[in-house]
Amino acid sequence: MFPSLLLKESIVAKPTYNRWLIAFSALGIHLCIGSVYAWSLFNPALTKRLGVVTSASSDWTLSSVVHVFTVAIVVLGLTAAVLGKWLERVGPRLVGLVAALAWGGGMIVGGLGVSSGQLWLLYLGYGVIGGIGLGAGYITPVSTLVRWFPDRRGMATGIAIMGFGGGAMIAKFLVDPLIQTFYVAPKYLGVSGAVSLVTQQGKRFAETDLGLVEVVIVGANDVAKMLVPGPEGVYVVGSGTAGAAATFITLGVIYLIVMALAAFSYRVPKAGWSPTGYVAPTNQKLVTKNDVHVDQALRTPQFYQLWIVLCFNVAAGIGVIGVAKTMMTEIFGTTLPGVVDAEFAATYVLMISVFNLVGRFGWASVSDYIGRKNTYHVFFGLGVLLYVSIPFMAQQVSVSPSVTYLVGFYAVTMLIFTMYGGGFATIPAYIADVFGTRFVGAIHGRLLTAWSTAAVIGSAAITTLRQSSVTSAIEKLAAATPAAAFEQEFGAPKAQLAQLVEAKTVTIAKLMEIAPQGTVDPTSSLYNSTMYLMAALLMVALVANALMRPVAAKHHMAAEDVPTEETEARAA
Repeated sequence: MFPSLLLKESIVAKPTYNRWLIAFSALGIHLCIGSVYAWSLFNPALTKRLGVVTSASSDWTLSSVVHVFTVAIVVLGLTAAVLGKWLERVGPRLVGLVAALAWGGGMIVGGLGVSSGQLWLLYLGYGVIGGIGLGAGYITPVSTLVRWFPDRRGMATGIAIMGFGGGAMIAKFLVDPLIQTFYVAPKYLGVSGAVSLVTQQGKRFAETDLGLVEVVIVGANDVAKMLVPGPEGVYVVGSGTAGAAATFITLGVIYLIVMALAAFSYRVPKAGWSPTGYVAPTNQKLVTKNDVHVDQALRTPQFYQLWIVLCFNVAAGIGVIGVAKTMMTEIFGTTLPGVVDAEFAATYVLMISVFNLVGRFGWASVSDYIGRKNTYHVFFGLGVLLYVSIPFMAQQVSVSPSVTYLVGFYAVTMLIFTMYGGGFATIPAYIADVFGTRFVGAIHGRLLTAWSTAAVIGSAAITTLRQSSVTSAIEKLAAATPAAAFEQEFGAPKAQLAQLVEAKTVTIAKLMEIAPQGTVDPTSSLYNSTMYLMAALLMVALVANALMRPVAAKHHMAAEDVPTEETEARAA
């Protein structure tokens, strides 16, 4: 069915092959698919597709575009679960090529969805097709590297999976410049006081020689959030380009080419191969010398304990990653406007990627010495303390603006993301310790359904809780604002608040411009409830990890039942 050069039996390495070369192949694919972690860089452009300088009434909401990222991660996990056994049979080259076509092609389809204004096409392209590419690309190196490096399982998988964490770092230097390259500013009508404005059904319109045209108004609090700096005032909706569509298409072509080249460089070791002088460890209780079949693994409590460990560790971080740029701007953009702007927030996304990458390699390597179980104890115990500290800093900076709280927030979140990345990189080695190496790729694929679930939990939690906080804050600010000032600013009475909010005419930023002196901006506290929820999830994961025990002997495969590479290839 497939050309022979793509299949497993055609890529068996020669005895002189340098196993370290596999790490470069794995990195190539993971650096490309890891750009999914830079999704928040697209949020501002996607939520300003029509308004460009700020969101227009018909623009997509933050929740609607964040869930594209959620769908991609959900499909990633489901694809990994489905393709895990297929990977073991056909090998990493074919699966890697599928990943290249799906991830690159999905981004291109997503770009067409953005340019045509069809949100469903963005979901289909980036979310579904691209998600298939993510899942296929993510699992390709795992079982291969575990077999090439039985002496350094944690370090080996950390090398590959750190690429997934570092993908956003490279994307930062691609996405922002490309968006700015393709950006076209909308038509500028002048400062708001010089333009005749009317409000109809919550929307703002300007009276021009051509009649009424829908407009957006950029105020002092909106300037820091602009894609490209520009003057305050009135802009015509639909007359510019945010640059996201062309950026998706360009990146899709680049990723497809790079991933295809990396896939063709994969090799697998000959059956029975092991490094010279390698002796299996005997001093770690959870490290087994036996293998558990992938189907049998699902009948053990250890599989579900690992599932909980992975799911809740991921859920605690993935929601934040999806809105990282927006979150940094909202928490500190108004309290420290001279320090935190759009570029600062974009750099924050870059640093998340850096520490995610460092954590994947660093924690996975540490786990080779202190054991996988102890490593996860650190993740969860320390993580709880870190998450509950974030609301405190957000509250303090809103009352008493100080760079000290920004530094503290930065340090806490960067440490969180080292453990987030470390959890991903350490789990394949944890699987190999508990279930053996024979089916580690397939078991890992099944376990990644936890990632899918975590994407839903994390993204839904952060968007739902944030929106609830936004609604509450707007209602309180509107109630505290004099009715005359409100009507003069928005061209409609407070009775139409719901309609004005839905049309994005009334926002927290615009209300703060007319709020009574001394009013505390509530923006920095929008994520507090989310952080408390994440800490609670980590507590549950801590218990699941503490209860981990070796797999019962009844689940082990008998020696005569363990298939060799050759017999499995013939069976395929």
